[in-house]
Amino acid sequence: MTAVTGQEEAIARLHGPAPDLIVLDLVLRGGSAFAVADYAHFRHPETRVIFTTNTSFFSDGSIFQHAANACAFVPKRVDPDDLTALVEHYGQTAP
Repeated sequence: MTAVTGQEEAIARLHGPAPDLIVLDLVLRGGSAFAVADYAHFRHPETRVIFTTNTSFFSDGSIFQHAANACAFVPKRVDPDDLTALVEHYGQTAP
């Protein structure tokens, strides 16, 4: 697992080997979560993204229309066990 704190650091990390999965806060400090997701899709099309947020924006599910690699969308305050289950599920099913 690698943790980064902003767009530039995330993009730099994506220059390396493909991550199995990305957990990405939609409200990213220091950049755009969509820029990170788009770049991840460009560099590593098989890498999926679980988006988290503390806002109700995209609560209608439209995130899946805006990010081709989105596989889940959960509130930032998701139960850690639930997030772990999602990470295990999508991480194991990574191509």
